[in-house]
Amino acid sequence: MEIQGRRRTVRPAGPPDGEYGWFIVLSTFLVFGLTFGVIKSFGVFFVEIQHYFATTATASSWITSITVATIHFGAPVGSALSAYFSPRRVVIVGGLLSSVGMVAGSHAQDLLQLYITVGFLTGFGYALTWTPTVTMLGWYFDKRRPVANALASAGECILTFILNPSFQFLIDQYSWRGAMLILGALQLNLCLCGALLRPLDSHDPPKELTAEEQDLEMQFTNDRPDSKQHLKTKIIRYVDYTLIANVRFMVYSMFGVFAALGFFAPSLFLVPYARSKGVEEYQAAALMSISAALDLLGRLVFGWVANLHLVETIHQLLVTVLMLGIVLLLCPLAATFTHLALFSAAYGLVFGATVSIHITVLAEVVGVEKLGSALGFFMLIRSSGGLLGPPLAGIFIDEMNDYSAGFLMAGVALIVSALFLLLLHQMNRKGKNKESDIPLENETEDVEKCNSEYKKQ
Repeated sequence: MEIQGRRRTVRPAGPPDGEYGWFIVLSTFLVFGLTFGVIKSFGVFFVEIQHYFATTATASSWITSITVATIHFGAPVGSALSAYFSPRRVVIVGGLLSSVGMVAGSHAQDLLQLYITVGFLTGFGYALTWTPTVTMLGWYFDKRRPVANALASAGECILTFILNPSFQFLIDQYSWRGAMLILGALQLNLCLCGALLRPLDSHDPPKELTAEEQDLEMQFTNDRPDSKQHLKTKIIRYVDYTLIANVRFMVYSMFGVFAALGFFAPSLFLVPYARSKGVEEYQAAALMSISAALDLLGRLVFGWVANLHLVETIHQLLVTVLMLGIVLLLCPLAATFTHLALFSAAYGLVFGATVSIHITVLAEVVGVEKLGSALGFFMLIRSSGGLLGPPLAGIFIDEMNDYSAGFLMAGVALIVSALFLLLLHQMNRKGKNKESDIPLENETEDVEKCNSEYKKQ
């Protein structure tokens, strides 16, 4: 039987752009804060762990690097499991794993044990919580998606603002082990975030079915299945690996790789850099709070700007990524607390403007129907940048004996990532031009047909 390339979309009721969706925003807000907010605040632990184990910046940075990489590697797993079991169950399990990893890490006797507990175990727990909640947020919002993403991601900066001085206080009172133990208890709130998740209705998540998939389903209904083909269909439904053939998606993923090289190193090394310049420990921790406050402002303001659709979101993202790279390259000029506070404010503002819309751009690249699988694969591909970023910066720092070298590396990586956004922007323009040419060609053909008919008459 010949199968045509027709497609139909099976989806639940349209996104409500509100109603219970605001509870999904709240859940995602807390997930951002208790995952990436904790990672950004881990620089306070970084100094204490490095001194406790008498190790190098490179060796200590692998803790954060492995955590970030595991989040990215585990993203497709979180996406597939949430499609199979439901996002609520997967997020609750992820919250438990995150808590267990931190509690176990508080008893670590060497760096290897920290790599395994805080790095792999907590990182995988984060992957199981972050991917399903962000995906569900995309299902609940359409027109207000930029604003919803900006509000949800604001949890990262608000909790960073709160956690940095809090972690420093806890370390002073209970040592880094006691502080990490308390952090493990705090991570249990991720389970509450999972409890807030609720599907739009009784239908499955949005998914696009080809005529081939429909035919395979009919074969199963008639007890005449091709087992091999049915397995392929099921895999695509939960993990759509066909996205790898999407050129625009792969270009955007390469942007993610180089952006990840520069995203996480600054937050990890800002406190140690300030301490190396003679800044007092609580002032150094306050720098991350300043960055987080402006990060929040950047997410809200530029998320709102994106929602106005005054410019293309990819164009807005391109500008903010370039500005972020330039700000990081200027960091070595800051040598006093005042200068570092100004740098932290500028970095936070532009960083917030960048991350507030990068998921929105991903949804535009692949379509909301494939957002779940696309987010998982995007995180997986980006994992190489997240894994190599902090230790690569650590190598530069150890070789040059200067923390500012890590910021220079991050700035260069972000500027390179902007080149892939520029390429994607050009591809989008060419695609639109081709689409606009099609009606004109058809119109020309219609005019020629009318003229020939008129001449015959």
